Amino acid sequence: MERPPSATAPVGAAIPSQRLASIDVYRGLVMLLLVLLDAPNGWTSAVREGYPDSPWIQAFARQFEHVEWSGIVLWDMIQPSFMFVVGAAAAFSYAARQRRGDSFGRMLGHAVYRSLLLILIGVFLRSEGDDATDWTLEDVVSQIGLGYVFLFLLWNRGWRVQLGVAAAILAGYWLLFALWPLPAGDYDYAAVNGHVYYEGFWAHWNKNAHPAHYFDGWLLNLFPRPEPWVANGGGYNTLNFVPSLATMIFGLIAGELLRGNGAPRRKLLTLLASGAVALGLGLACHFAGVCPIVKKIWTPSFTLAAGGLSLLTLGLLYAIVDLKGWRRWAFPAVVVGMNSIAAYALIHLIAHWTLENYLRHFGAAIFTLFGPAWEPLLQNLAVGAFIWLICYWMYRRQLFLRI
Repeated sequence: MERPPSATAPVGAAIPSQRLASIDVYRGLVMLLLVLLDAPNGWTSAVREGYPDSPWIQAFARQFEHVEWSGIVLWDMIQPSFMFVVGAAAAFSYAARQRRGDSFGRMLGHAVYRSLLLILIGVFLRSEGDDATDWTLEDVVSQIGLGYVFLFLLWNRGWRVQLGVAAAILAGYWLLFALWPLPAGDYDYAAVNGHVYYEGFWAHWNKNAHPAHYFDGWLLNLFPRPEPWVANGGGYNTLNFVPSLATMIFGLIAGELLRGNGAPRRKLLTLLASGAVALGLGLACHFAGVCPIVKKIWTPSFTLAAGGLSLLTLGLLYAIVDLKGWRRWAFPAVVVGMNSIAAYALIHLIAHWTLENYLRHFGAAIFTLFGPAWEPLLQNLAVGAFIWLICYWMYRRQLFLRI
């Protein structure tokens, strides 16, 4: 725990030494969605089954479910938003360490330490409730850890170098999939939880029938496990960290832009224009047949589209929070955003315990006020409120969990 200095800058100011409030708000909004809606229940199916004839409720619920394969909704933006903000905040964090006199070697050592710790935290949290360590590396915390050292090495290299590296990553990752031989006709998709979503060229991006899946079949079986690893049921892969590093690089470029001495209005226009271009490129890649937008395998088109949406979101928040100074509405988000690691861990560690205690002491009736369709959602909101209160207690005492 530590007691950091203020993380916000005066309204409209371009102060390179301080992180902007909009970055904390963006991270906080992402964490608030997770805290309130991600545990302990999957609630969207109950809502959709309860209102089968309501297109509005059906559309609302779908925004909080990952798309089956191709496409993008709000819930698909949780991980890329968080990774984008990691990059944006890193621009300020690295500069602060440099001002304190930290050498490059010391900063690199800290980046390596942080990378390893994030990977292990992801494994630890993912293993909760299992009989043995779940050595897989596809969750957001481990993915950040896998790319973090590379992100640090790109810091202060200039946006042209950073953007060039991001473009090379996406082009190389596209080539890896596009040139990899398609599976033989007798490939057993069912045995690996795979699925044939596409024919023709896009078949290179079918579920669990591509090089990232085969890589995991080698890598993850190097770790001790009760039985051999066969496949990820959702189609997620360790190598997702490669294109998602590009997402963090987009955030780093945005953070360097906001940290600089340019005019605030010019910064805002640059964020919005860059976001529109990236989003347009991602959609163009999808509709032109270059590759589909698939979050679960982090295709280059998804990286561009999600990066564009992240840039647009940060630009909007920068305008509202930092330039206009409208901040009070964002306080609940800031509370969890400034303790994101603690909040994320609490979601995994105490969500079910919290719900059990609600039911034990208050009964199930408090969650059935609006009928059975909304019961799982109300339970999630109640658990999330408890986790938020813990983060608020920490916030009031200026206790922030840092790595």
